[in-house]
Amino acid sequence: MEDNYIKIRGARQNNLKDIDIDIPRDKLVVITGLSGSGKSSLAFDTIYAEGQRRYVESLSSYARMFLGVMDKPDVDSIMGLSPAISIDQKSTSRNPRSTVATVTEVYDYLRLLFARVGVPHCPICHREVHRRTVEDIISEVMKLPLGSKLMLLAPIVGQKKGSFQHIPDQYQAKGFSRVRVDGIIYALDEFPELNKNDRHDIEIVVDRFILSPDLVSRISSSIEQALELGQGVIKLLRINDNVTSIDARNGAIGGSPTEHLATTGASLTTSPATTGARKSSDGGEVPNSAAQEIYTFSQRYACELHPEELIPELEPRLFSFNAPQGACPTCTGLGTRLEIDPNLVLNPNLTIAEGGIRPFNRVTQESWWLKRLDAVAQANDFSIHVPIRELSEDAIQKLLYGTGARKYKMKVGGHGKWGDGATYESTYEGVIPTLERRHRETDSEFIRKDIERFMRVHECQTCHGARLKPAVLAVTVHGLNIMDMCNLDVDQTLKVLREDLEFSENERMIAGPIVKEIRERVQFMQDVGLGYLELGRAANTLSGGEAQRIRLATQIGSGLQGVLYVLDEPSIGLHQRDNDKLIATLKHLRDLRNTVLVVEHDEDTMREADYIIDIGPGAGKNGGRLIAAGTPDEVAKDQDSITGQYLSGKATIPVPKKRRKAKKDKDLVVVGARENNLKNITVKFPLGVMTVVSGVSGSGKSTLVNEILANELLARLQRLLN
Repeated sequence: MEDNYIKIRGARQNNLKDIDIDIPRDKLVVITGLSGSGKSSLAFDTIYAEGQRRYVESLSSYARMFLGVMDKPDVDSIMGLSPAISIDQKSTSRNPRSTVATVTEVYDYLRLLFARVGVPHCPICHREVHRRTVEDIISEVMKLPLGSKLMLLAPIVGQKKGSFQHIPDQYQAKGFSRVRVDGIIYALDEFPELNKNDRHDIEIVVDRFILSPDLVSRISSSIEQALELGQGVIKLLRINDNVTSIDARNGAIGGSPTEHLATTGASLTTSPATTGARKSSDGGEVPNSAAQEIYTFSQRYACELHPEELIPELEPRLFSFNAPQGACPTCTGLGTRLEIDPNLVLNPNLTIAEGGIRPFNRVTQESWWLKRLDAVAQANDFSIHVPIRELSEDAIQKLLYGTGARKYKMKVGGHGKWGDGATYESTYEGVIPTLERRHRETDSEFIRKDIERFMRVHECQTCHGARLKPAVLAVTVHGLNIMDMCNLDVDQTLKVLREDLEFSENERMIAGPIVKEIRERVQFMQDVGLGYLELGRAANTLSGGEAQRIRLATQIGSGLQGVLYVLDEPSIGLHQRDNDKLIATLKHLRDLRNTVLVVEHDEDTMREADYIIDIGPGAGKNGGRLIAAGTPDEVAKDQDSITGQYLSGKATIPVPKKRRKAKKDKDLVVVGARENNLKNITVKFPLGVMTVVSGVSGSGKSTLVNEILANELLARLQRLLN
């Protein structure tokens, strides 16, 4: 039937020579041919471009303002097109904040999982912490001895600077009459004058009562009111019967500066018993700390032993390293920092005067910078005319990191604006602090890039690459925090989701649907041969083929039907061992009633295709013609198709009978390579021959060649040039 084909007539885009072809719909179709023959011109620049253009033009004029309409390809007509989605190799995210987990939306569901069923712990002692309900707090209060004299306080200011003169009017209007300021209780209309430069603690007195079973309703109401005022935190003062002090001016019960915040239960802090009372600075009596006991209750999360480490409310954005609520404050969620590398800054073969400090090797002998260095050197017993490699460690440390507030005298020349010359004093900041300050403060992109020549990416020393705050990393699900999950590869994640995460019945109702979504997305990645990828791996470190297969897995998860998918060599970077997984994925996408159009050279993919289109015969102006089209068997029988000759076995690539020999005793040796997943390996690269580095996908080939060998050679070349 005509409806089962995409009919192309007169395709002339780029080097295509007026091609007419019918492509079967809902099939796996491979477009192949020599490099430059016109495969991408047909697949992307003609079929995809026209499908996308028609879809966008079907939208409203307002929507087209944001999407942009693609140019019409040079073709007479195309019939039977579906909405088209392109999955090419140029779509790799270069954003350092993007990871495999964020690109595939797995991280969004992980954030939701940890926000809903995560168990918070103290980031210091790792004790599990809980939040308390209003009923729990009321129950704890009622357990105190009957007849206890109690005062209920709502903290509104905790260790903050200011005079806070607005508080009396604000809370008198709400019906309150007393306030506790820095351990002393005042009437609100006698609020003290506070030093705005000092830190203060202020609590509103919500209620005072003698504990009795008849007061349960009143106590409950007061506690709820105090929790609302104190934003989930209340304090309870218990006045001991044997020592009681009354403020002489207003008759209020005195307070104590000794306090302790606990949020997993009531906490009690008292001082050794003493007697007597002292006068406050404004005349009121302040009792000894034995006169009272202070209990703190909270609906928030916090640790009994480390109350200063408050854990914020668990919500999805708290677990995002792209949000200020959760991101590590040092690296702002990147996990790494650009830091000055001393090895890039210093040229050990030159003296300081000859330009041995590379960022400043253009300074003249009369410059302020060099004169100051000379003064520093003389005062610290080293010379700027000695090669840097001969300087002591102490001298190099002073050179790089400065000498603090110590001042040095230097003579500034006798010409120009300095007149007859003068002696000036100046401190020495150090090379590295100077570069860091200039990099941080400059508005010039040129200067910033120039300084970055002497910087390298290092792991953040605060979060150690985890990107999140310590309080966030202290939230776990069955012993794993969210970054522990992201540090697992796809295969390990599936094992954990299937076998290791056991939830209670209540947790299962919440976590079940979330875990199902995570498992499906991770399974799709495994199906396309990406089982070795860690979820936390940065997206900008992925190869083009890996990024393309991730997008392919995402599209499978979307479950769309009736779509035209156009892919650009998805087998690139994939070991032959995993080819079957990729092909099975493409077939699964086809079985969802989609048309899958693949530009590919891989033999296995061509043999498994439903239809092959061979473009050629040559490249550039010698290509652009339809050479063969049909099933793999039909193309293999076509005498004019170069691809068909190789498929049939008539044409082969001969194995060389003779190999070039490497140069004797001339090897490039990499010792102790430990980048990424490399396990402290030593590798010899023979010189004068072509060397192939092979292995399964994700084994460390690119890490060894690109990130270690190439980067080190480039750095050494730059040092020689500078």
